Amino acid sequence: MKTFALIAGAAALLASVSVRAEDVLRVGNPASVAFSFVPMDIGIEKGFFAKRNLKIEYTSFAGSAKIQQAMIADAIDISVSAGPEFPFLVKGSPAVGIAAMAGPPLLLGIGVRADSPIKSPKDMKGTRVSVSTAGGLTDWLPRELARQQGWPPDSIQTVAVGEVRSQIMALKTNQVDGMITSLSVIWDLEEKKEARLVVKFGDVVPDFIMHVIYATKKFEQKNPDALKRFMAAWFESIRYMRSNRAETVRIAEPVMRVPKHIVERSYDEMVSMFSDTGKFEPKAVKVLARSFVELGMLETEPDLTKYYTEKFLPANNPGTH
Repeated sequence: MKTFALIAGAAALLASVSVRAEDVLRVGNPASVAFSFVPMDIGIEKGFFAKRNLKIEYTSFAGSAKIQQAMIADAIDISVSAGPEFPFLVKGSPAVGIAAMAGPPLLLGIGVRADSPIKSPKDMKGTRVSVSTAGGLTDWLPRELARQQGWPPDSIQTVAVGEVRSQIMALKTNQVDGMITSLSVIWDLEEKKEARLVVKFGDVVPDFIMHVIYATKKFEQKNPDALKRFMAAWFESIRYMRSNRAETVRIAEPVMRVPKHIVERSYDEMVSMFSDTGKFEPKAVKVLARSFVELGMLETEPDLTKYYTEKFLPANNPGTH
């Protein structure tokens, strides 16, 4: 009987390992070329997810709205996306924030045509700028810029045109005066003498939560342990990035689709935006809540503590490091 019990126990252990090895996480992001989402590529290539028995299926979408549609349709389990997606949750999207992954919007800026008369933020009044999607982070940032300049909130009009290539075409064909996109894209266009950088939003909004990691409530209930392991792998990726510039640049270059020196510049300016803890800082949360009202997405500032949790963060789960 002892032998049988040992065999049965070993079989159960093997079955458990097999189940964990098959944990598949469907992860999405709203922009394939952004430095913000490189930690996922780092974690996948360096095996940080795999060593925690996680298989990642990683997909890029065109903007925050499509990310939320995918979560509602149960097409993905996790999104590494934008902080200003919380209104979708307030209105019933079946998701929850599980980490504040990046703070100030160091990634984003406004680029204008190289021959544009616009020279500084003060010249942006009365202009039209392209954004990836309506109602998202890039839609709010020009409103905040206008507010700080003392202008009406609609002084800078936004036009949702989708992915980066569409934004570049809209800029080149004079459909818009500027484009809100990642600095790496604008720097690349600057070198081609096709655009100029006039606004860096990291200077405009120092207290913010630019990016949040969300999980569907269905997956949260189904496999909370996988979420703990996912977050442990994520933060290992962040630590690796901070300590390994050259390797991070190598992995990021084909993802961002810009020259190596642009990726290096992105690393130097943006790696500090990633949170080491994933905590939702109250001051930044307050700015986020205000942005939702200013965008007209919500009538009053929501209590965002109802829509995020910190229980999956490594600091709260010492065994997942």
